[in-house]
Amino acid sequence: MGQLVKLVVYIFQAPPISEEVAVDRNIINELAGKLAKAVPGEMQDLKSDLESNFRSLLQSGLGKLDLVTREEFNIQTKVLERTREKLERLERELEELQATDLNVDTQKSGNG
Repeated sequence: MGQLVKLVVYIFQAPPISEEVAVDRNIINELAGKLAKAVPGEMQDLKSDLESNFRSLLQSGLGKLDLVTREEFNIQTKVLERTREKLERLERELEELQATDLNVDTQKSGNG
């Protein structure tokens, strides 16, 4: 239960963001259910109220986090892959040009 409480505290300390990302309701419901189940036995009669409150708190707290959708993440991953490929290609081209330039300089100094 300590970790769940830390998660809830962390969520509410997060700074708000301007754009909210919709979080899957199933995930929120699952987390709220887990939090409610973690409540000590003597408070189980309050379980449904607590679960409802946890659900509201999680929705509010998760709305403050700087999250991206899976689609956005996948797009950025592809952009990063293309950028890495381009960088590697440019590095190879630069090495080839430097090697060619070095050969030309060596030939000039040998002829001169």
